[in-house]
Amino acid sequence: MLKAPPKRPYLLRAMHQWITDSGHTPHVIVDAERSGSEVPRAYVQEGKIVLNLSYTATQRLKIDNDVVEFDARFAGVVHHVRFPVSAVMGVYARETGEGMMFAEQDAGPESPPPSSGPAPAEEGGGAPKRPQLRVVK
Repeated sequence: MLKAPPKRPYLLRAMHQWITDSGHTPHVIVDAERSGSEVPRAYVQEGKIVLNLSYTATQRLKIDNDVVEFDARFAGVVHHVRFPVSAVMGVYARETGEGMMFAEQDAGPESPPPSSGPAPAEEGGGAPKRPQLRVVK
């Protein structure tokens, strides 16, 4: 059986397109401490950075299945920005706050491989928790 690709890049591209098509400005919240993140460190706060992903704010924007990269100006200086899609914590429209936050499950396969041991006590032995969607304002 083929392993399902992560949902996060597909959801990120879909939300980016929807926000752009709605005439709003797509912003992403990125975990700047994640391995492979190349972001302007002067703009990182509490390990996170908010980036404008609009086509007018970026040049050569690419949102691939594994990485997001683009060139953008920060205080007039051009920076090449690159980070793994798994570092994206959420995407939202600056004007309305509408968007979505990503759960860690969205970065990997649809469901974890079956385990041979008993289910953890905190899950009550039931089904795995489903990702939660929240509006970011």
